[in-house]
Amino acid sequence: MKLKQIEEYEVNPFTMFVKPIAYGSKIYSEIFEVEDEFLSPFKPLDIIKNSCEYYGSDYEGRRNGTKQLVGYAHKIPIAIDPTNRIFFFPTTSPSRQECIWISHEHVKDYDRINPQETLIHFNNNQSFTFPISCSTIISQLERTAYLRTKLMQRIEYNEKKSFYLLQRPKAMEASEDTYQYGKRKIKDKY
Repeated sequence: MKLKQIEEYEVNPFTMFVKPIAYGSKIYSEIFEVEDEFLSPFKPLDIIKNSCEYYGSDYEGRRNGTKQLVGYAHKIPIAIDPTNRIFFFPTTSPSRQECIWISHEHVKDYDRINPQETLIHFNNNQSFTFPISCSTIISQLERTAYLRTKLMQRIEYNEKKSFYLLQRPKAMEASEDTYQYGKRKIKDKY
């Protein structure tokens, strides 16, 4: 399949992974979607950062949020857009040129090829070999799953709390003939 060159790209629910590729003397990104492949003149980390901004946050904010929520400090998975289940994890330190970003949502299974290579099977029945140990893939999948779980728990808790506040029984509110002004109750004389 010939790669389509694009100028701008934001990861989306169809993005499976973004990997670096040498293009002349520069590092570009090869982007694999469920049914398409693209070549971008930006590095994978730049695409991840731009995608965070596209979905209303910034990369550092997402990193700090992950650190606060689950306590990870290295190879931190990123919740690019939790509402659309867009969670990506890096295969190595994001500052390293060879770092590949993989979508947690699309990983179906994996097989160890050798100590430094893992075959990842994606939900669309495609498989790709990555230059990463199987133990690193397992660790990153587990860390990303934990982040997803913690974040979804918080979102669901707030949704339940909002629902409760909107649907709470009227008995909990002031009765029809009592109005509250500050700390003093005043009875209506009508």
